[in-house]
Order: sequence, then structure tokens, then C-alpha cells
Amino acid sequence: MPRRALVIGAGFGGIAAALRARAKGYEVLVVDRCPQLGGRAQVFLRNGYRHDAGPTVITAPFLFQELFALFGKRLEDFVQLVTLNPWYRFRFPDGTEFNYGGTIDDTLAEIARFSSEDGQGYLNLVAESKKIFAVGFEQLSDQPFHKFASMVSAVPDLISLGSYRTVWQMVNRHIRHPWLRRAFSVSPLLVGGNPFDTTSIYSLIHYLERKWGIQFAMGGTGALVDALGRLMAEAGIQIRLNTTVARILTSDGAATGVTLDTGEEIPSDIVISDADPAFLYSKMVEQRSLSSWVKTKTAHFSMGLFVLYFGTTRKYDSVAHHTIWFGDRYRELLQDIFNRHRLGADFSLYLHRPTATDPSFAPPGCDSWYVLAPVPNLQSGTDWDRIAEQYGDAILKALEETMLPGLRDCVTERFHMTPSDFQDRYLSVHGAGFSVAPVFRQSAWFRYHNKSEVLENLYLVGAGTHPGAGLPGVLSSAKVVDRLLSPV
Repeated sequence: MPRRALVIGAGFGGIAAALRARAKGYEVLVVDRCPQLGGRAQVFLRNGYRHDAGPTVITAPFLFQELFALFGKRLEDFVQLVTLNPWYRFRFPDGTEFNYGGTIDDTLAEIARFSSEDGQGYLNLVAESKKIFAVGFEQLSDQPFHKFASMVSAVPDLISLGSYRTVWQMVNRHIRHPWLRRAFSVSPLLVGGNPFDTTSIYSLIHYLERKWGIQFAMGGTGALVDALGRLMAEAGIQIRLNTTVARILTSDGAATGVTLDTGEEIPSDIVISDADPAFLYSKMVEQRSLSSWVKTKTAHFSMGLFVLYFGTTRKYDSVAHHTIWFGDRYRELLQDIFNRHRLGADFSLYLHRPTATDPSFAPPGCDSWYVLAPVPNLQSGTDWDRIAEQYGDAILKALEETMLPGLRDCVTERFHMTPSDFQDRYLSVHGAGFSVAPVFRQSAWFRYHNKSEVLENLYLVGAGTHPGAGLPGVLSSAKVVDRLLSPV
């Protein structure tokens, strides 16, 4: 009888793990509590406007290509990826803008508009990022770290790469202009980290972006999820949506299946969890280990996310596909969000305007928007039911006064998600946007293990596990599990 694998959660980590288990010969069932595949990468449709709810930045496309190649297929036959230029446009508090992306020479020319001395500094930053990438991504990102010996063997490399430094400290070694320091240190926020606390290992993102650029799937991230859904169907993977797992079934210290919130029991030879590991170990598993208990009780969680979605009945052709809009405060704002758990009156924003590349996201002559504000997670005690509308109003007002004139007169189909929604919809502890934060004490062996610390035959993928959040991280977590599974 074929061995069975049950995957909890159909986010990118769960989807990738399901495909890899199927390629190993397992009969695979995927269950997810959302109405669509994709986990946090849901798609919202409102009267002709389409919005990707989750990740919008695609890097390391080879990780997707690998999944299709497992079944003798090609990614490009399912979905079209295009490279954006610029990758991001940074807008600073004084109104100046910096286009990041394209060739090295393009970036150096942009840097020269701000600082004559930071061009060489950027080249040095990329060179150091490349060294970190060679170890942190190419050597370690898909390797299991559930054994302490794995951590010990990696320590010399981690020390030599200066992983004890923060991203901010590393950037400051090379870049002097205050605006450029912000631009080149902001990347940890894309994976749930504070650049002033996040280990400099995450500076590999600079070279990662430089190596493959920033990709966009025509039709949006939802089109990429649809392509993976087709691949899963063709591979014979079963899928049950609108289905919530309540508990892990166990026998003699091993996972033997799951119990749904309806009481239905589904047996399985192995279980792969794409749930938030802090939720898994506190709510879904009865047994405890010292390691999982300590990690859950002492966890430092990522920030929360306030995401405002809306359409406009006019187009803003001067606005790039991705814009990072900085408010006046930077370090103090991030301290409030991550460490003080305090919601301030100000914010910095990430704007996604997919209609800059794909007009099908909105009716003709219109734009579709996704505006993300990093905010404290629910440990702040913020009453989002009470303040969400006025917080969204403040964001629209700030954008209208800086880069989107006449915005509030043309907004339509507006709605939002808050940390409370992340907690309720995705069972994310404290409504954190990216599970546990990517600080050094929560990296590699210190992060939640891909092979369960509690039960045999239970494996973990996703943002809270090694190697971390972001699409490359969660797809790599499935590669780690792939290494741990024997072919059937």
C-alpha cells in the first residue's frame, strides 16, 4: 500500500512540500482552512479590480522551476514571469526618489545623484552580500538544522561572515548617505525583520536580487498559485479547502494523522505542517519537548501588517510597480513597532501598483492598489476593530499629499486586513505577519526545526521554520523536508 502524506496548509511552503512528497512516491492530501490555494497568497476580486492579498515580490525563480521539473514540466508553460525595472522606487521624506534595479551601472548612476562617495560603497556591499549568499543561501538554506551538530559545523562560517552583526550595521559599513542607508537596509522588513535587529545573514537579499532581479507573474501571484494548483492536480495530489485541522493524531510518540475541527479523523503515515509553528506546538500537539516549549514561550514575533486594498477610477502612470514610501521616522518607528509594541501616528508604506505592468488588474483607465504598513503585532493590544478605518484614512491622506494627487476623490472598492485578520484567518500567533522574527537567536538550529522536535513523522515548513520567511525561504524549507524524506 502506498505511503500517505498529509500536508496541513496550502501556502507556498505547503504546496512545495506536497509536490516534493508526491515526486518521492507518496499519496498526498493537502488540507487548508482558506477557500483558495495559496495560504496568505489569496486573491480578492472586487467589481473588476483584482488584488493579490499576500506576497507580491518574486525572487529566485529557479525554486519554482524546480517544482515543475520534478514532473517533467516547465514553469513557463503555465505562467509568464517578467522582470521589473525598477525593482523598487524609494520615496524619501524630502520628496526625492531613488530607482533601484536594472544593471549595476543603472544603480550606480542613481546613487551618484545622492552621493559621490557611495558608489564604491554599494559595490563593496554587493560583494559582501555575494559572500553571504554563497554560504547562507547556496550552502545552508536547504540543509536540515534539527541536529545541534549541524549548527556547530556552521558556526565558523557564520562568524566569518559577521552574522552577529545586524543588517543596519553591515549597511552602515559601506553606505554613508542617510537616505541610501534606509534604502539598502529595508529588505528585512520584506521577511518580517527589523533591520536594526535582524542578523546580517539576511543581507544576502542584495545579491539574491542582483542575481535574478525582481520578477512579477503576469496575472499576479494568484496566477502563480493557479499554475501550481494545475501542477498538483496533474500530479494526482488531492486537495481539501475550507477544512481546518484541529489536532495532530499520535501514537507511541509519532504523528499518525490529523483530527479536523469537525471531529473527522484522517490517518496518514507522515504529516507535514505549513501552519505557524508557534500555533502548532501550543494548540495542535499535546506532547511537548523542552526545545519547542522554550522556543514558543520566548519567541520574538515579527511585526503585524495593516494592508489597505483599493482601486482608483483614474491611472497614476508616474507611479512605479513597487514603491517604498518612507515616513519621517525610521529607527524610532521600527523600535515602536518591533520592541515597544506601540502603534504611532506615523508610518512607512509599501505600495504595490500591479497595473503598472499588468492592466488586467483593473478596469480600463483605472489602477489597482495594495498598500502595506508595518504595524505592531497584537501584543500591542491595539483595537483594530475600532481604529482600522481611521488608520486607512490617514494613509490615503498621506499618499494624496505626497504622490497621488486627488486620491480620495477617485478611491473605490476599498477594504483592509489587520493583524486581527491574520490571527483569525491564518491562525498566526499574535497576528504576526511572518511568524517568528529573523533575529540571530531564532535562526538555523535556534529556529523551529523542519523535523519536529516533538513527534516522529511530523515535518514543518513555512515562514517560522528554517531557513525563514519570504518566498525563497518557504520554498527552501520544503527542500529541507525533501532531504529528510525517503523515497517510497
